[in-house]
Amino acid sequence: MVSLPGSVGDVNLTRRDRLVVYYLVGLTVLVLTYTGVYNLAMARIEGVDQSIFASFEFVVQTMTTTGYGQDSGYWNHPLMFLYVAGVQISGIGIGFFTLRLIIIPLFSSADVNLDNRLTPKRDHVVVCEYRRDSEVLLEELEELGIEYVLISSDEDEARRLSDDGYAAIDGSPQDAEAYRRASIDSARAVITDAGEANVDTILTIRSVRPDIDVIALTDDSSLEDVLYETGADSVLSPHSVLGHRLAEKVVASFDTELGDAVELGEDIELTEVSVERGSSLDGVRIRESGIRERTGANVVGAWIDGELQMPPDPDSVIQENTVLLVAGEHEALEELSEFTRSADPFGRPDRVVLAGTGEVGSAAERVLDEEGIETVTIDRNESTGADIIGDAGEREVLREAGVEDAGMLLVCVPDDSQALLTTVQAQAINPDIEVLVRANEMATVSKAFRAGADYVLAVPQVSARMVARDLRGEDVLEPASQIRVIRVPATPFAGETLATAGITEQTGCRVIAIDDESGLTTRIDPQRELHADDRLVLVGSDAAVQEFLKRFDVSPAAKGN
Repeated sequence: MVSLPGSVGDVNLTRRDRLVVYYLVGLTVLVLTYTGVYNLAMARIEGVDQSIFASFEFVVQTMTTTGYGQDSGYWNHPLMFLYVAGVQISGIGIGFFTLRLIIIPLFSSADVNLDNRLTPKRDHVVVCEYRRDSEVLLEELEELGIEYVLISSDEDEARRLSDDGYAAIDGSPQDAEAYRRASIDSARAVITDAGEANVDTILTIRSVRPDIDVIALTDDSSLEDVLYETGADSVLSPHSVLGHRLAEKVVASFDTELGDAVELGEDIELTEVSVERGSSLDGVRIRESGIRERTGANVVGAWIDGELQMPPDPDSVIQENTVLLVAGEHEALEELSEFTRSADPFGRPDRVVLAGTGEVGSAAERVLDEEGIETVTIDRNESTGADIIGDAGEREVLREAGVEDAGMLLVCVPDDSQALLTTVQAQAINPDIEVLVRANEMATVSKAFRAGADYVLAVPQVSARMVARDLRGEDVLEPASQIRVIRVPATPFAGETLATAGITEQTGCRVIAIDDESGLTTRIDPQRELHADDRLVLVGSDAAVQEFLKRFDVSPAAKGN
């Protein structure tokens, strides 16, 4: 649904666009004034009664320096000569102004002031020195309807982002003036991702506006206390969260407890459940699984062969590593979890190989150690105390770590090329091993799956999701999850039914619950008429949720609202 402005005043123009509009309006007024005065002067002073259009032609000829035409012989009075000279001089000035304001910026970016491209901001977020694929975060903010201004000390990067349509300016996050240019006085929060300069950045922000919320991102979780003491209101550690998430995927293969779940309402939860090799569901078609009849849980979606099906194809075969997205009461989900476990406990991986012991790897190792899971670590750096010192991309190193008979490999190395090489080498040694990979760039995700990875998490996506959740309180199964849950008003669908609204067909999102005057229910009749005051609970992938918000022009409600 396209939202049109209700009036001209509702249109947001950049500073440069506003200047161009003011210039064009002013030029039009000036030309018309010149025309009227000239027409009147010719009649009163020179005694020549001519058409207003002839006077307009004279003004255009003069200001564009194309000549004076037929009027040049009519001027006898000194006042007319002075007037014509004034028009000539102003025409030259306007020509230079037009060249500088409009022509040069159109054909050369050398002198473009990025500040002039910003639309007026209010209740926005100022993002400073974001270092992990800025587009991912900025697109996340745009899809959530959150205005922003990105400040980058890299002028080329700021210009590239601005040219691509993002609200970005160049400046130092340690310069108070940069925040004023980003309209910090009317902002709601500041996000800083300046690495070692985070402390300096936070102190600068506080000096400009002491009361604003400050969200700090850090790759070193040991600095959290320091950042809080400096003045951060929230500190996010994406690397630590990513490491925990990878380890939790491993732990899920060893115990029968449910992972993190989103509470949809009283006694109703949404969670992901992985199917293990040899479980009672392994090799069974979804339509024949009897999950609802046997447990009471509803299958909302399923990751099958790396593709999210929502709703899942009833004829799809559930296989090992299939991830079911299910909703229901906690007891029902726990019962379903039992069906997804391997019938042969000895078939589960009894050892995990962990490549890379940096911030991500260390976080994963702590979780595995707490669960008592045997872990063999690999790292190039001898000072890390890893079990095996060497390059995880080398087959001999992987063999020494026992990849041949290990159940899982966690690839947490900081270099994406090495991560891909390690994945391929491990699969060549042990085709049955399950490989979980950490990626630094979004482009690496698809490559990792092609290399043989079973599960991939990208740092930029985890970071963006954590920031979005902190700003909006939006529900996600986990900051690292690819599944989003949003609550939206049913206003666009008032008077329709779920069957006729076509939400799933048009966007890929699925309505899993409706909240009305009687409360929240997951027992949904497709023919039930929707009302404007109803609220829909939808679940979908990132792309599906973004498509829904674009198409139907609604804003997700924050959790608890």
